[in-house]
Amino acid sequence: MAQHAAQAEGLCLRYPDSIGPQPQITHEAAVQMLMRAIQLAQHTPFTWSYIDKPTEGQLFLIFQMPQLPFPIDGLVYQDREQRYTIPAGAGRELEVAEVKFGFIPGLDSSAHRVRRRYRLAKGGHPQLVLIHYSRGQATPIMPSLNQPVRSYPLRQVNEPAVYVLGEKQGQKVFAGAGPGPGRVPPGVDHPAAADMGMGYGMSGMSMPGNPQAMLAHQNSNMEALEKRAMRDRSASMGPRQAGSRVEDDDSADESETISTRTLALTRYRRNHEFMNEVFMYAAFGNKNAISPPPPYSIFKKTDLEDKVAKLTAEIEELKNRSAARKQTVSAVANDLADVSMDGPSISDAIST
Repeated sequence: MAQHAAQAEGLCLRYPDSIGPQPQITHEAAVQMLMRAIQLAQHTPFTWSYIDKPTEGQLFLIFQMPQLPFPIDGLVYQDREQRYTIPAGAGRELEVAEVKFGFIPGLDSSAHRVRRRYRLAKGGHPQLVLIHYSRGQATPIMPSLNQPVRSYPLRQVNEPAVYVLGEKQGQKVFAGAGPGPGRVPPGVDHPAAADMGMGYGMSGMSMPGNPQAMLAHQNSNMEALEKRAMRDRSASMGPRQAGSRVEDDDSADESETISTRTLALTRYRRNHEFMNEVFMYAAFGNKNAISPPPPYSIFKKTDLEDKVAKLTAEIEELKNRSAARKQTVSAVANDLADVSMDGPSISDAIST
């Protein structure tokens, strides 16, 4: 597929599974979803598709091609996009691009749609972009802008899915292929997995009000999605490879037997225990300890006073010498000024 055709039509590489709609997305939740997306993108091929006339609360995960601009989404915006970055901890930076006063031409009566794009500029993969649409402040629609931004009906997309990250990066996945590397995973062509996306809840439900419950629900959904991707990979290996597997012993890596969330929680507690051991003595140590001597205690006051007096005497002596020298120079100048202009000639002065 030519790049200029994709740019004109607004095609983009989208995560195949549907993500549950959410009214609002916090910055912390966006960072977690983007970090999980890095793992999912390594085992799930992205499909070429459109973003067209999205509804409020809808979420999309796309792989932004560096040579292509942001795809057309069927909305017209009466405001310029604003970009800003915020620190996300652990050396990460979250870039947010926000544009307001959007509307669907011929459908909306006011410009009230807001689009926010999230990506990890540092500490993640900058080409994975999370897009969220929400409702914002409404403003009247400018008649000159109330025109469709793309041609309808949209062209049917027949391009194969593509792995965007991982060892299979760049490999295409053709629909209808047999078992093996070219087989389309169940999440690509089966809409029944729409509720297993990266959202916080099921499709059609609102976001929980408790942030802790929201994050817990999100983690459970993401872990289920990772397990499903692992099952798809093991199924694509074939019966021959599956029969030749050997049982792992007790020395297996902990990252293969423990979920990501449990491993992260364990490391978090361990790091805090280390920090507690370090700062415990600073907070609860011996408060009556002898303070160190001041840095100027190596000097004696009498010695310093003697040196000051000696230097002062030397300065006064230099001042007196300077005054006497100036007086002598002034006297010589006055004597030269009193010499008569009718004095002896140069020849007389030489003969004498």
